[in-house]
Amino acid sequence: MATQGAERLEDVRGRREERREGDVTIIREPGRTIIRDDDRTIIRRDETQRFRELGLEARTERRGDENRTIFERPDGTRIVTVTDEEGRLIRRTRLDRDGREVVIIDNTRRDRPRDRFSDEIVVLERPALRIPRERYIVDAERADEDLIYETIVAPPLAPLPRRYTLDEVRYSPDLRAQMRSVDIDSVTFETGSWDVAPGQAQRLSIIADSIRRALQRSPNEVFLVEGHTDAVGSDIDNLSLSDRRAQSVAEILTKDFGVPPENLTTQGYGEQYLKVNTQDAARENRRVTLRRITPLLAGQGN
Repeated sequence: MATQGAERLEDVRGRREERREGDVTIIREPGRTIIRDDDRTIIRRDETQRFRELGLEARTERRGDENRTIFERPDGTRIVTVTDEEGRLIRRTRLDRDGREVVIIDNTRRDRPRDRFSDEIVVLERPALRIPRERYIVDAERADEDLIYETIVAPPLAPLPRRYTLDEVRYSPDLRAQMRSVDIDSVTFETGSWDVAPGQAQRLSIIADSIRRALQRSPNEVFLVEGHTDAVGSDIDNLSLSDRRAQSVAEILTKDFGVPPENLTTQGYGEQYLKVNTQDAARENRRVTLRRITPLLAGQGN
């Protein structure tokens, strides 16, 4: 999974295509598009691919300049993902068997059109920590389920001035910093790989249990799975690796532990956020992080 036709990093490299559009560099590779704008680089993916790789039946309809992909479960529930012509997620909803619709993610831009992805970056004052740092970023390997659950359902550290789009959350570290997170350091990766070893996959059970417990309380929560790498290798390779690592973990949470895929979204950050500050190879940096982002999308205060 998380491959989109590429099994190894060498496959990804060999199939990259690069072009310039004005002062923006576009790099396309299997299942991903990397965009470099000024001094910032982001990665985007086909927002329907994770659902397809999980084997859900799908059909896609074209409506104007949008694509509407419907995934139907055996129980009749339908997950509708709306993307634009470039594959950017616009909206994700769930329809029950009676056709009642619930919006899970609304990524509609609510003001002027954005010409650059850097326009999505929100700058906020970092909130003062009123809890010990080890309870702000919790290491899953040393935490029990109660602490993990407490962390992922905790409110924002400070009141939020408005609601934010998913893109703003993905690309704004100040915004994500408003929410506590769980470093899933119980699952790490081999150099150059996005595969989760079978022996490590079972370690995600405590994370999945906490997510399902949160969804019992509020079934429309959204959790961001963030992928990371160490500092070895090129920034483009690391961005691609990290994004695929996040998707691999999200797929296991659904396939092995029953977490609904519509409640998860993924994003890779490459080597931007090292856990261990070293330029050398470090397994601790090849990891994923989980945080609940529903309050950011809904504009909820603390």
